[in-house]
Amino acid sequence: MVGILLLTHAPLGQAFIAAATHVFRGVPVQTEAIDVLADQDPDEVKKLAQQAIARINDGSGVLVITDVMGGTPSNCTLQLCVPGEIEVIAGISLPMLLRAITYRHNTLDVALEMALSGGQNGACRVDNRVRLSPN
Repeated sequence: MVGILLLTHAPLGQAFIAAATHVFRGVPVQTEAIDVLADQDPDEVKKLAQQAIARINDGSGVLVITDVMGGTPSNCTLQLCVPGEIEVIAGISLPMLLRAITYRHNTLDVALEMALSGGQNGACRVDNRVRLSPN
């Protein structure tokens, strides 16, 4: 199963895991978050990320999700990327994370593509013209 590491500005990672725990009614296994603090040493962040990757990687690979491209968390992932083993995407959203968790029993490539799809399709305009059918 693909491991998932959230590497974000504090306190986003833990908040996303809490939201996923609520949706799935349990803490997703092989999922961790590192919340990067202001002025935290990037070398320390990289070391923490490497240790987390080692813990959650069962050989299926790890998907690292960061919040914003160019921020300290995403910059710390640049040296972690190993195509096909450790993949990184930026721009976390709840739909992205839920898709990653849902499809993590597939290959890393599938989990990556489904997470990206969830992020892209999860953003939409909502107004009073949108009608949802009642449940």
